[in-house]
Amino acid sequence: MIAIQSLSKSYGKHKVLLDINLTFKKGEVSGVVGENGAGKTTLFKCIAGLEPFDGNIEYGGNILKNVTGYLPTELFFFSKMTGAEYLRLVCNARDLKETNITGSNIFDLPLNEYAETYSTGMKKKLALTGLLIQKNEVFILDEPFNGVDIHSNIIIQEIILKLKQLDKIVIMSSHIFSTLNQSCDHLHYLKNGHLKSSVVKGEFEQIEEEMRGDNIGNKLVDLLNLE
Repeated sequence: MIAIQSLSKSYGKHKVLLDINLTFKKGEVSGVVGENGAGKTTLFKCIAGLEPFDGNIEYGGNILKNVTGYLPTELFFFSKMTGAEYLRLVCNARDLKETNITGSNIFDLPLNEYAETYSTGMKKKLALTGLLIQKNEVFILDEPFNGVDIHSNIIIQEIILKLKQLDKIVIMSSHIFSTLNQSCDHLHYLKNGHLKSSVVKGEFEQIEEEMRGDNIGNKLVDLLNLE
């Protein structure tokens, strides 16, 4: 279990996260939603050990950053590195020497080609494959469905459900509520750096309504000059 206690994060005078308290359990998929700039990615980076923060994150297992796989929205691959070389690199980072790279290619990627030449969707699938090969205990997926084709979306959905069955901790974000409904057990709503609300499956419409906002109808009327 991951227990986040009084987590706050600032960049200079700009406060990005303020007193966040959350719990993520094994065998559950948790969604984090919010408008752009709400603090979702910053929260993910704090959990993954990529950003310093105030507060505390407790994990009842190994060192959290050593068992966490983080899929960012913006992916980077070294120049002149093939897909296969990238997968070997992430294996070496976890000291995994006997990994079948070819057999792990569930997305049928051209692993002999340079990763930097891949399309956006292919890059995302390569990065996700690397996280799976590492056999992480925690998976943080920032917009995993963006930029990939419909067939790959179905495969990613199946992967998330399989990780849940394997008792992994999965934390994800998405702007598409249908994917959240299909995948998540819990949904947490961040707004302006605050945790505004948390609900369980079956209550996600409450957050969707909150995000839609009470005044959106009037704003559209004003914008479009509707009567």
